[in-house]
Amino acid sequence: MDSKKKNTEKVQLDPDDQLAKLGARIKDLRIKAGYTSYEYFAYEHNIPRAQFGRYEQGKDLRFSSLVKVVNAFGMTLNEFFSEGF
Repeated sequence: MDSKKKNTEKVQLDPDDQLAKLGARIKDLRIKAGYTSYEYFAYEHNIPRAQFGRYEQGKDLRFSSLVKVVNAFGMTLNEFFSEGF
């Protein structure tokens, strides 16, 4: 076997599973930030409350929305994705 040969086997990610992990990460960070209510966190960070609730439930979201949420936690994307993914 050629040691320079690249591993061409691709990992298949389940989008629903990844969204569930994303929602759990958002909820966990909110709670660690001291917010028992997702609505209060969303209100304080100018994020639509109903939409933020859907993010925590693992519903699909746009990348720009994710960036806004990550900014609300005062994190970089690398920091956000450093746990749970």
